[in-house]
Amino acid sequence: MKRFFKYYRSSFALLLSMVIGLIIGLIFKEKATALSPLGTLFINLLSTIIVPLIFTTITLSIAKIKPQIVAKLLKNIVIVFVIMSLLSVLVGIISTYAYRFVSTQNTIETHHNVTTENTDLNFLERTVNMISVNDFNSLLTKENMIALIVFSIIIGIAAYKSKEKAKPFISFLESCEEILMRVITIIMYYAPIGICAFFASMVGTLGGQIAADYLKVFIYYAVISILFAAIVYSVIAKISGKSVKEFWKESIPIILCSLSTCSSASCLPININTAEKLGVSDQVSKTTISLGTSFHKDGSVIDSVFKIMFLVYLFNSNINIIQVIIVALAATLLITAVPVGGGTISEMCIITLLGFPVAALPILTIIATITDAPATMLNALGDTSASLLVDKLMKKDTISS
Repeated sequence: MKRFFKYYRSSFALLLSMVIGLIIGLIFKEKATALSPLGTLFINLLSTIIVPLIFTTITLSIAKIKPQIVAKLLKNIVIVFVIMSLLSVLVGIISTYAYRFVSTQNTIETHHNVTTENTDLNFLERTVNMISVNDFNSLLTKENMIALIVFSIIIGIAAYKSKEKAKPFISFLESCEEILMRVITIIMYYAPIGICAFFASMVGTLGGQIAADYLKVFIYYAVISILFAAIVYSVIAKISGKSVKEFWKESIPIILCSLSTCSSASCLPININTAEKLGVSDQVSKTTISLGTSFHKDGSVIDSVFKIMFLVYLFNSNINIIQVIIVALAATLLITAVPVGGGTISEMCIITLLGFPVAALPILTIIATITDAPATMLNALGDTSASLLVDKLMKKDTISS
């Protein structure tokens, strides 16, 4: 019993903090938002670690393995991300076509001109802006996460090619990584307080403001998320040769952190640690999960489909499945790994590509807010599951060669 408690004490502490936060939010309602700064402090502490952690983990992973291994690793990561993302969007489509979760009629005009700041940019310009920045300082922000990942990969390749001369640099990064992990351990001592405050504020804010249709969206999305996670990720664990029971036991901290912080990036260190406990190699876990924070989001893909179909039902619009797939995937790739509120660009993308009025933005914002917690849970669990598959493919390639 003592061993059991010792192993799960951190998980119990986080779970208890969520329950306390829930109770505080229900009792004090809007007044519970006074605790919001304590939750923000926890998010800020974790957020400041994300940029250096992603840089060190990806750079080291690339610098310490051979080029042919890098090619195989990136190839397998792309394959897994594409398959899981397509599966997610199909689940979203099937579930929203099967159940019409909007019952109200809406009279919002649909002829407004939709304008955004970057409407005049073509696809190539958008891509360049996504993968690069014009100043080094701009790399050190979560808003340019994809550019940071590209830069980290290039630095890792350059370090590998430098061979002996790069050893001091690699040793420095290894020291940095060790220190960052220790910092995360220290931050997690504050986690129960931060999570309690964050959860209380969220429950207090949303408690009495969700209309019937939005409540239906939340319940339905939560059910789909639980079913998706229970079935898909259990199957992935089985395919990867892991114990399903062990997978879910080790994933408890990920679930609790993601539900309370609504930030898949904040779960990054916990994800990596969980994947390595499940037997995923150090290089595969760090590279796959770090890339996954920007390029692989099962929950956000399904969420994008829900947003699209909510507007389709609300405005009684016609849309084909191919459009839903393309727009949902495109919108999801534009979401950066930041806490609540980071999806505004994604929502504007949905509105612009499908021709809905800009007046629909608040509608999507509400949906994004109420589905954020279960969506983040799927995003975080999906990255760990993806690392299991990538590790399995890497071992298979090694045996074949």
